[in-house]
Amino acid sequence: MAEIINPAPGKEVVVQLRDVRKAFNVGQPIETEVLHGINLTLYKGEFCAVMGPSGSGKSTLLNIVGLLDRPTRGMLQVCAEETTELPDHALTRLRGHSIGFVFQYHYLITAFTALENVMLPLLGAAGFPNLAMRQRAAELIDAVGLSAWQDNLAGNMSGGQQQRVAVARALAMNPALLLADEPTGNLDSKSADAVFELLRRFNREQGTTVLFVTHNAALAARCDKIIQVVDGQIVG
Repeated sequence: MAEIINPAPGKEVVVQLRDVRKAFNVGQPIETEVLHGINLTLYKGEFCAVMGPSGSGKSTLLNIVGLLDRPTRGMLQVCAEETTELPDHALTRLRGHSIGFVFQYHYLITAFTALENVMLPLLGAAGFPNLAMRQRAAELIDAVGLSAWQDNLAGNMSGGQQQRVAVARALAMNPALLLADEPTGNLDSKSADAVFELLRRFNREQGTTVLFVTHNAALAARCDKIIQVVDGQIVG
């Protein structure tokens, strides 16, 4: 296993990238490199915004950190595990237990209730439903302020409510890392602020590390750190 380089002694490293590069169509005449030598360290409890113009590589970076894609070159460690050579089944297990996702679109199953949607990651891990799973989902639904809606079908909820359910679902496995890709992009300003504050509260109360991709400068300014990505490189 590659050694973790910790620039901040005493802080727990959750994610580390060293000289990470990502190219598409490798070996073909149209090969294109979209990430160029990314170096990044995220610590436990950090709340970091990622900003940059469209096409700068933000989503590609998020997909690699979230183990949805593999880097072409470089080293990626997640929760002290070097992932570059891990087989797919090991990546799937690490992703399922250690990483939560909130996307711009909620991706709820509209024919399921709010509670059932939040239970899905737990069901995927355990293989069968049980009472503890239902209690965990109910606690999270209550934490996002939707107890009265837990038995409503997701398709009958507002956009802001659906995104709050998506936040609860992302936290079901109590992940060390939460990745949010424009989670407020489809919401009005009031709902966007409510979703942001939910992420911020869980970050502070549970020590969850959050990497938050956004074009909203006002929300980014409320994060601990802003990571600027331009043309596939971190520039600030």
